[in-house]
Parts: sequence; C-alpha cells; structure tokens
Amino acid sequence: MAGYFLVVAHCFYGLNFLNMWPCFLAPFLYMKRKGLDFKENLHICMFATSFAPFISEFLFRYTLGDDFVYGQVRLTVSGVVLAILFSILLAFVLPAILPGARAWHKGYNLYNGGLAFGIFGFFVFNFMYRTMGIEPPQALTADNVIYDYFNRSYRSFATLFFLAAFSLCTIAGYILNGRSFKGFRHLVTDTGYSSNFAEKYGMPLCLINIGCYGFLFLLYIHLITHFTEGAGFTGPTIGVTVAALTFSAMGQHPRNVWPILAGYLLLYLVTLVLCRMDGREIAWTISTQGYINGVAFATGLCPIVGRYGIRAGLAAGFMCASMCTATSALHGGLVLYNGGFTAGTTALILLPILEHYIPSARERLKDQTIRMNDLIIVELPGKEKRRRKNKKNGPLTKTGISRDPS
Repeated sequence: MAGYFLVVAHCFYGLNFLNMWPCFLAPFLYMKRKGLDFKENLHICMFATSFAPFISEFLFRYTLGDDFVYGQVRLTVSGVVLAILFSILLAFVLPAILPGARAWHKGYNLYNGGLAFGIFGFFVFNFMYRTMGIEPPQALTADNVIYDYFNRSYRSFATLFFLAAFSLCTIAGYILNGRSFKGFRHLVTDTGYSSNFAEKYGMPLCLINIGCYGFLFLLYIHLITHFTEGAGFTGPTIGVTVAALTFSAMGQHPRNVWPILAGYLLLYLVTLVLCRMDGREIAWTISTQGYINGVAFATGLCPIVGRYGIRAGLAAGFMCASMCTATSALHGGLVLYNGGFTAGTTALILLPILEHYIPSARERLKDQTIRMNDLIIVELPGKEKRRRKNKKNGPLTKTGISRDPS
C-alpha cells in the first residue's frame, strides 16, 4: 500500500508512464539473481520509481548539452545506453542500501527509502555534473492556458475529490467494521513505531484511519493556503496529499501526526516574528510549494511523537521545515523522495539528542524486535522458501514436481 500510494502521488509531478518502467523493472534483476519471491517484494519496485527523473534526464537532455530544446524529443544512442546502465545500477544498489538507512534512523522515519535514495542521488547527481564538469540543468516552465484560467490552482476539484475519497474510506471502514468505530481508539494510541496497522488492527480500521487522517491533512492545506499567500492545489499539492497517506496502514494516524504539522507552523511563526523584529519581510510562507511538499513527508517522523511525546514532534516538524527547501539542491531535484530525505536527515540529528535526554524510551526498545522486512527485501531466498514448502508436500523429482505417495 505504501509503495502504491507513492507511485500515484508522484504521477502528479516527476513520474510518468515512460520514465517509471526502467526503475520499476530493474529490481527484478536483483530478485532473480537472489532467488527472491517477486510478489512479496513489489514494494521495492515501486519505491525505485523515485529515480524516474534521472531516466528522463539521461534519455532526453543529459547527452545533448546546449543542443537541448524544450519540447523537442531527441533520443541519442548514448542517452539510451546511460539510462539502461543506470537502471541496472539501481537494481543492485537499492536493495543493498535500504537496510542500512533503517539502521541509521532506527525506524523513526517511515519514509525509509527517502534517506537512502537521497544520499545515493546526491552521489549520482554530483558525479554526473560537478565531477564531469557539466552545467547542472535548470528548472523548466511551460505555459498552460487551462491551468492559468483556474489561477494555477484546482482548489474546487481537489477539495471535492478528496472529500469524496476520504468520506468513502471512512464509511466503508465503518460498515466493514460491523457498523462501528470499535478498535479505532486503540489504533490512534499506537506509537506508530515499527507497526503494521493492517496486520494488527485489520483493514476496516485502516480505512477509517485513512479517512480521518486524510481529512486532517486536507484541513491543514486549506488553512495554510487561506491565511497565507503561496501555492494552492497545484499538481504537487494534490500529489503530496496522496503521499501524506503513504503509511496510514503502517504507523501514521491523526494523533501522532498533528504535532509534526504544528512544528511546521511553529517555524513559520517564529521566523515571522524574528523577521518583523529585524525590520524586514519574511522571504517565504508556510504555503510555499516546497513547504507543502515537505510537510507531507515530514509526517513520516510520527514514531518520534509516539515514543517521545508531543514536544519531540514539534521539534521534529520545526527542524524538518527549516531544511525541506534546501536538501533538493544536493541531488538537483532528481530524486522524488526529497521530503523523505529531509525527514531522515532530521531523525539523524534529533534522535541522539532525544536518546541522551530521554533514555527511558530507548530502553523500552531493547525488548522489541524491529520488523526490517516491512520496508526491505525479504531475506529468505525464493529457492530456499520453495524447498521448505515442498519438504512438507513430499520429495521432488528432477522436474520439481512433488512425488507424494498418496
């Protein structure tokens, strides 16, 4: 579910039907090489689409240099070869770096791939441009008459769409849960740390959680866009509203998310006051596109709220907001999970401080097993798994068919 939400979310900015496939298919090479079950590891393929902009860059712009003209599709042999080689590199690098990233932030950043992918994207981008002495690409803009007609914000469409979607989720969850909200109170008191809500509480309560949490995030977007000037319901805004729901079946719920949202607002208010005291205007607002994108992924820090409390959540949101518009420069904006990268960086800074001053939460974790397989490749090789399964059904022939005497 997490991988699917992220794929859908980024179809509104950066991901398309062409550049997603090399990334999506690449991990199958690794799974085939290791004998892993394809079905159980599809989430890795979905997460890999974070690098889709690199595919477009290699195919259409990187090898053309100054000859690149926006709107003109010109493929080169070298560009296609680079895109293929990059896909193969992703196939064997991503499954290896995901477990390490989770170990860095100890499971407190649900967007585990964000930190790993951001650091790897930082290396690839700088090798492509800084090391090779090539000028990094500049952002491109295009005019859209229909988009301009709606003041570059599909507010009415997005509001009606999400109200309908979140209402349906809530109603469906209510009906499937025996026409009651029984058990939802237990879900919203869960810390969200290494927790699989779908397995622990069931999908009906997860649907209710998606609906309630979705309403909360939609309310936040409406409030900040109403009281401050910035971006409205643009493509990225609609996309990150979906992205904010990514782990609503695996850790996120309204109770452990609202302090993160409040932390973003706190940074804005503090900066506003300090700028006014200094006699100058603030250079950004809380509804600037970068801050809207950042807050959706900052919600992945919700386990910090569950473990360390509301004040820690406010600090996490505050710190994440202060960095969310700067981290994209490290990878040139070519890694779609930049918000997860920022959230992971925040966890790296904040966690040692929290563990030092609040050691009790750390001690409680020693008796718990972190479920690494929820976000990384299942380590049990497919061949070994089949061997165990077939062992129960009887010995195998050379063709792999069970020879059950019965």
